Amino acid sequence: MNKFNIRSTFDILNEHINQLCHELTEADIKKATFYELPDIKKQDEETAPTNIAVTKIEGEKALSKCLDAYRDLYLNDRESGKLLQRFPGLLLVNDPKEIIKSRVNAVNLAKENFKNTILEISNNDARFEAVHSAVPNLMTLAAYRKIHSESTVPYSVRFTWMKKHATRVLSKELAMEMLNRSSLYSNPRMIDQEKWQQLVEQEKYRVSSLSENAKLRIRRPTRVTPEVNVRYTAQNRYHVSAALPFILFNPHPDTKLGELGHFTQKDDHPRKREYNFLVDRIYLERFE
Repeated sequence: MNKFNIRSTFDILNEHINQLCHELTEADIKKATFYELPDIKKQDEETAPTNIAVTKIEGEKALSKCLDAYRDLYLNDRESGKLLQRFPGLLLVNDPKEIIKSRVNAVNLAKENFKNTILEISNNDARFEAVHSAVPNLMTLAAYRKIHSESTVPYSVRFTWMKKHATRVLSKELAMEMLNRSSLYSNPRMIDQEKWQQLVEQEKYRVSSLSENAKLRIRRPTRVTPEVNVRYTAQNRYHVSAALPFILFNPHPDTKLGELGHFTQKDDHPRKREYNFLVDRIYLERFE
């Protein structure tokens, strides 16, 4: 039954995406821009990039690239299935009857329904098996990606690169459990396993010396990603993922549009904070 539900909700999603792409080909596109990023290689899975080159594409070719991005749901021949390719872009669409806007809403609703159907399966292994049995070669997270859009008149729509942190709050007891599990592993990066054990024991000592009610968190940096910044005023603004092309409906000529530039990692950012981690290896820190 799970397989049937997954397949049927996916088919509905896929149909809405295909309809959106068809309707966009017939829509009044005022401007199409696509920022092509390098293909993700297998070796990129373990090492975060310090430089990312961006190729700007405009016009009919950019529209085609944007449509391909919305349809990009399968692993196919790509090298990495662990990291998803990102497709930043911007479509300015005259949509007075809100045909495209309604379709985008339908796509996003279908994405949410598909995700909820999958998450009804609580066991991770069973979920993976059910999804890939129902829809072979699917990149599940790609199917979840929302298509972001705006239908009001912002002051500006710009692009930027953003590096976020994945944060998890945990107790001293949970932190000790994590470190105890680490001590049982053999670390393939360490030639001398005895030194590995000594390292973990030092980490355990630092954590065990804390009071029982100490507040701890893991604040692990994630990979840099392209974002869309939508601004109305200095205080009224928001940003969303640029993993898929952003759509601005009924664009106003006074709205300022930005571009996505190349990414170069900076080590001397003036707002960079120096963290004093209890355990550098897992980004464990104490906070109040």
